[in-house]
Amino acid sequence: MAFFTPFNPPITDWRGRSVWLVGASSGIGLACAEALHAAGARVCVSARQAALLQDFADRHPGALALPLDVTDASAVKQAAAQVQTHHGLDVVIYCAGYYKAETATAFDLNSMHTHLHVNYTGALLLLDAVLPMLLAQARGHLCMVSSVAGYRGLPNSLAYGPTKAALTHLAEVLYIDLKDRGIGVSVVHPGFVATPLTAQNNFHMPALITPAQAAQSMLQGWRDGLFNIHFPKRFTRVMGLLRILPYRWYFPLVRKFTGL
Repeated sequence: MAFFTPFNPPITDWRGRSVWLVGASSGIGLACAEALHAAGARVCVSARQAALLQDFADRHPGALALPLDVTDASAVKQAAAQVQTHHGLDVVIYCAGYYKAETATAFDLNSMHTHLHVNYTGALLLLDAVLPMLLAQARGHLCMVSSVAGYRGLPNSLAYGPTKAALTHLAEVLYIDLKDRGIGVSVVHPGFVATPLTAQNNFHMPALITPAQAAQSMLQGWRDGLFNIHFPKRFTRVMGLLRILPYRWYFPLVRKFTGL
């Protein structure tokens, strides 16, 4: 029994539904592609690593591999047109991500730009390509994979956190603008997930989960019609509470619990 009105039309049946995952060569994106294919979706995977994409397509009959650099505007446009023509655009998921620990005491402008281009500007290029198509067909769903690192400023997240905060803000406005146009919007806020990105961390990651667990949480979120899909909840709920703390409490708590 539902106790709330879903933010989006619940996606309960993926059979025959076309899904384009951008950033699906490893980690959460790959696990999500596998889960969606198993649920009956027609999956198209994009990323820069062509060999990994082709391996996915070879192992998943009916899947389409489309190599793509999300920082190349013309390539994104061409890919979107190809996906629409040969695959269809029911659900578009932006899961491309770049992460490297950064601090202000070792400021690296090139790294800051790389985070910006992959984590945020790439999403804008994708929107520029697919929004006219989705608006013309008056249906579809957009999903942005952000992070709890975008909730508030955290140690070692000088480059990564702000891009994820921007992605969350972007998704919020997209939801407001597109709600009455037949297009659903969701944003995903993972906690710690065992991926090649988090493998760089040299600290204890509380409530660490597998990419497969993350993917199942995403499918459940779409099934429930959620806007904000976050997991694992035992961790993300705590992080959510930190968003509302006054700075005089927040900064000391961050220092105490991270030791940084």
